[in-house]
Amino acid sequence: MPPKSAALHQCDDCQSTEANYWCIECEISYCTTCSIAIHARARAHHRRVPIYEKPIESKRCEQHRNEKLKYWCDCEKLICMDCHLSEQHKNHRTVPMSKGIFDITEKLKTEFKEAQTSLSQAITKDMLLTDMNDNKNIQSITKTFGALRKMIDNYEKTLKNQICAVEEKNKTISESYLKQLNIKQKTLSDHNGQFENILSTNDHTQLLENKKSLTNYLEQLMKELKELKSPIKTEYRIEGIDQLQTNIDNILKQARIVELIPFQQVAITVVGGNGQGDKLNQLYNSQGIFIDNDKSVYIADSLNHRIVKWTMNSKTGQIVGGGNGKGNKNNQLYNPTNIVFDKKNNSFIISDGGNNRVVQYSDKNQTNQQILISTFFCLGLTIDKNGYIYASDYENHEVRRYKQGDKKGELVAGENGKGKNLNQLNCPYYIFIDEDFSLYISDHGNNRVMKWKKDAKEGIIVAGGNGEGNSLKQLSYPYGVIVDHLGQIYVADAGNHRVIRWREGEKEGEIVVGGNGLGNKSNQLNFPTGLSFDNEENLYVVDNQNHRIQKYEKILS
Repeated sequence: MPPKSAALHQCDDCQSTEANYWCIECEISYCTTCSIAIHARARAHHRRVPIYEKPIESKRCEQHRNEKLKYWCDCEKLICMDCHLSEQHKNHRTVPMSKGIFDITEKLKTEFKEAQTSLSQAITKDMLLTDMNDNKNIQSITKTFGALRKMIDNYEKTLKNQICAVEEKNKTISESYLKQLNIKQKTLSDHNGQFENILSTNDHTQLLENKKSLTNYLEQLMKELKELKSPIKTEYRIEGIDQLQTNIDNILKQARIVELIPFQQVAITVVGGNGQGDKLNQLYNSQGIFIDNDKSVYIADSLNHRIVKWTMNSKTGQIVGGGNGKGNKNNQLYNPTNIVFDKKNNSFIISDGGNNRVVQYSDKNQTNQQILISTFFCLGLTIDKNGYIYASDYENHEVRRYKQGDKKGELVAGENGKGKNLNQLNCPYYIFIDEDFSLYISDHGNNRVMKWKKDAKEGIIVAGGNGEGNSLKQLSYPYGVIVDHLGQIYVADAGNHRVIRWREGEKEGEIVVGGNGLGNKSNQLNFPTGLSFDNEENLYVVDNQNHRIQKYEKILS
């Protein structure tokens, strides 16, 4: 029985009656009458099937309208016989359509199978890796805390044993003293009993005869009692017990789960990358960088003496400061090294290094600059949440803080001459201020990064500080420094052509991006300087000698 949804077909022969059969050889639909008449003799061997089993009608050739498509060509097209014989497909490899369908089907089956196998292997590998990492971390925690518990138990036992030994000694001394007193008590009782007996007999002669011995005894007893010294017990105290809980808390706080933000190792060039030059699609020895909320990139294009802005996905930038040759005029800059944005005043603040000044540009009026500081060679700039500006003084080895309108500023780090002590700096470069007003300083000449807490008299080393070198404990002429929301410190390790991440208190850092040798490939850097995050925590790196800005996208978990 034909399916209910089968469409009605008209007999191709009489074209007036509903078709009931499809002839496979004739490739024509017939009604019952026409089918019997046509297939009575010569065509009696033709195979006929119910009309609802008629195959889907093949598409016709677009070039030769009446010809059916019969071949599959290696030019990835179905063609008819006329096409097959034409000049257009003369040198092409063709196969019958059924063979082409079979080959393609088998190939796709194989590719789907391989894809499924690869995907399954990747899933299994990831699951195993996750299990391994989880087990490894849990085992490490179990082992460490087990050792800690054992250590605490041993210390507790040792302290208690020491206390017991002292108390036992004191007990022995006390018992010996008490024993002497008990002996004297018994002797006194004996003499007193003797005296009571004499009194009870009313024998005064005997009293007089024993007076001397009793008196001598009492005198001797009083003398012994006066000379008898109380036992000296061993006194002790438990030092540090009051601080023990605090110390334990501090120790345990060191053990924490730290989220490691991973980044793609192949970067996207978002600015420049067209060689050194002064065209609007080029950079020349760029330094500092700033990213706004629209992901527009602002660059201190140092040797082009300008600030350029590249909007997201643009192929060229636009000049928003300087760009009129090097100089100290109102519309000029000279080797700008850094740029920050002042949200309160809606303006850009630029370290105009070659002019020994810091200038401010209104976001809406880039030709009217205001000089904020004009006394020293400033390389690094940052601004805190209250609008205070921090500027690094390269030549005087210090960092000063300025409020609006203040020309002198307040010292916040350094001022103890050039040096490597904790209260000294050596050619400070870039700087960063966090939400707690802790200042991070790229101490360029000392190959380290220093952290100066608010109002501190000296800093602490949070990265490097082990001489110039390329080990994970060392830095080589650090430039940019930024800190993420987890307090992890990112350093543009320029001389090692890498960006390295440190956690405060750690002995060494880890390479985040770069570190694949000097080069211009997408996984390489050539003397990185400025660093910045956008509002999605993607990392931007000023690839100084490749004259480009590289974006390393955060890998989302």
